[in-house]
Amino acid sequence: MPNLGVPELLIILVIVVIFFGVGRLPELGGALGRSIREFRKATTEDDTPSTEEKEA
Repeated sequence: MPNLGVPELLIILVIVVIFFGVGRLPELGGALGRSIREFRKATTEDDTPSTEEKEA
């Protein structure tokens, strides 16, 4: 897998700014953060059913 250095990351950032605009960057960052948080929560949750699910 290729390594991403500073120049490559800057190029990607410039492309994102051109594509989405500066005003939407905080919104995109927040959405990305929520997505990562939900993914981590889903992967670390216990797979066994809770007691409420067993009773139903």
